[in-house]
Amino acid sequence: MEKKINFNIISDNSTDGHGGFGVGTLSLNSMSPVIISPEDGEAYIDMGAMHAKAAIEKRVKFTTDKADTPNGKLYWIVWVTVGRKPEGFYYGGVAACDLLVDAEARRGFKILADHVNKMDKSLKGRIVVDHMDERSKELLRDFLQTHKPEMWENADTALHEALV
Repeated sequence: MEKKINFNIISDNSTDGHGGFGVGTLSLNSMSPVIISPEDGEAYIDMGAMHAKAAIEKRVKFTTDKADTPNGKLYWIVWVTVGRKPEGFYYGGVAACDLLVDAEARRGFKILADHVNKMDKSLKGRIVVDHMDERSKELLRDFLQTHKPEMWENADTALHEALV
């Protein structure tokens, strides 16, 4: 039986109020990485991406030069941050970054700084998906709508409009 992976929602913050060690650190507990494969028509959560160890990233040497991956397959890692408001949980920040992977050659292209910056934008509640192709947006929208319909309904209209 396949284990269903859910979004991380919230957790206790051990640094609340004490002002000691760890104050000012960011918690990534409300963020989940959604992998989009437009070629395969798939969208799924892979928590390994939080540490650059998603299944698609394993055993691949990444460079910052696209020319090193001429036969690369396009993937998107979409950083989805969950927020909470009186109506309930909702998809807050959603920011996508691309990568190319040639699994056979064990080579890939990604810009780590872009991934970190997009994680930051997602944590800040921004929607950054305008650079995605239409098929990838459609896969992301369908995934978010079906994975947690109530969180899709509670999301801001900006997310709905960005994924149309």
